Amino acid sequence: LEGVAYSLKDCFELNRKTGLETNEIRISGGGAKSKLWKQILADILNVELITVNSTEGASYGAALLAATGTGTFNSISEACEKCIKKESETRPEEKNISLYKEYYEVYKNLYTDLKPSFNKIAQAVERSYI
Repeated sequence: LEGVAYSLKDCFELNRKTGLETNEIRISGGGAKSKLWKQILADILNVELITVNSTEGASYGAALLAATGTGTFNSISEACEKCIKKESETRPEEKNISLYKEYYEVYKNLYTDLKPSFNKIAQAVERSYI
C-alpha cells in the first residue's frame, strides 16, 4: 500500500513542479472502503482525503458529462454539485507525516540503487531462454 502511495506522491510532486497544488483528493470505489488505505494516502500525500458517495469512478464521471452534454445539467460543476456528495474525510496524522517523508526519500532512491540488480536478473533470464 505504501509503495503505491509513494508512486502517487511522485505524480503529485510532478504536478507541484508545474505550479499545481492539491489540497484535497476525492476518493471512491473499493479502495475508499479501507480506513487503513485512506489513512496511508492522506499521510503520505499530506492532503485531506474526501470519500464521496459514488462507488463508480470513470464511468460515473462519463455519465455526468453525457448528462451535461444533453442539457440535463447546465454545467459540469452543477452536475457534480447535485450528484456527488461528501461522505467522510480522512486527514493526515501529524505523527506519521515526518516518518513517511523520511521513507519517501528512501523510496525515491530505490530504483537507482537496485538498477544493477535488475540488469543482472534480466541477463540471467535472457541466458535461460537461449
